[in-house]
Amino acid sequence: MSRIPRLPALFFALVIGSLAFVPYLVGPYGVTLMIGMLGYVTLASAWAMFSGPTRYVSLATVAFFGIGAYTVAVFSESLSYPLLLLVAAAIGLVVAVVVGLSTLRLAGVYFVIFTFGLAELVRQLVTWYEVNMTGTLGRYIFLPVTPEGIYWQLLALATVTFLLSFAIGRSRFGLALKVIGDDEVVARHCGIDIARLKLALFALSSVIITLVGAIQAPRWTYVEPSIAFNPTVSFLTLIMALLGGANRLYGPIFGAVPLFLLFEWLSANFPNHYSIILGLLFIAIVFVLPRGVLAFAEEHWSRWRRPAIKPAAGGAQ
Repeated sequence: MSRIPRLPALFFALVIGSLAFVPYLVGPYGVTLMIGMLGYVTLASAWAMFSGPTRYVSLATVAFFGIGAYTVAVFSESLSYPLLLLVAAAIGLVVAVVVGLSTLRLAGVYFVIFTFGLAELVRQLVTWYEVNMTGTLGRYIFLPVTPEGIYWQLLALATVTFLLSFAIGRSRFGLALKVIGDDEVVARHCGIDIARLKLALFALSSVIITLVGAIQAPRWTYVEPSIAFNPTVSFLTLIMALLGGANRLYGPIFGAVPLFLLFEWLSANFPNHYSIILGLLFIAIVFVLPRGVLAFAEEHWSRWRRPAIKPAAGGAQ
């Protein structure tokens, strides 16, 4: 029995080790593709870390993503790169705490509307500051960070995010979050500190999302509000997490990888219509796969197994 926990851990280590060698096996386009894929895998995993157990649908992903990117753009000439990432994480944490204290008492559609408005508010504030205070609309980023370096940083962040999700899901903290997601009234009567738990998880998720934006910023060279705060990031992250299953550990991965590849293909072949197709896809996911692909597969697998089990049980009698 002691070998059972080690096998998944060994397999996980082999997968991460194999992914680390990808830049040596593919060309520049392959590295760029993998950077985008790992970025969305991390975003979807961080989104599901908070929204999965609590069932709070957040559209503020791009707000924190853009904060990370713009922090790197603003301080790239005055701070070293490791310090840039720390400053970006700190700013993301402060904003997440302020937003969490203000809004996590909201629920349902009110929280969705607020987070969508927050992303737009941050974008407009950054645009106003750039135009009226600096006299420009964008910034150039010149940092000695190679695409391979960005890829390895995202791989490390994705690994940490996955391990955090696994640890939270297996802890009393994760159990409390599931109770909150099922019924906050019951959770409150059980003595669970709802506000503190939701705030802690929202802050952790937001810091990870901020770091994704900060790590990816050097690949653009030039950053402006329309790039850093593109609302497509929020909607794609949401669709990816829902497609795979926000309540499953592997759900965001199973949703992010195929949907990112589909997004790349659609944007290359249907540049004027891919957003419409993605909207229709989102509607289809909500109606056909409301709990994600993994839950759908598990349900149909159990139904397929049931007829085979019943005759065996009847024969035994």
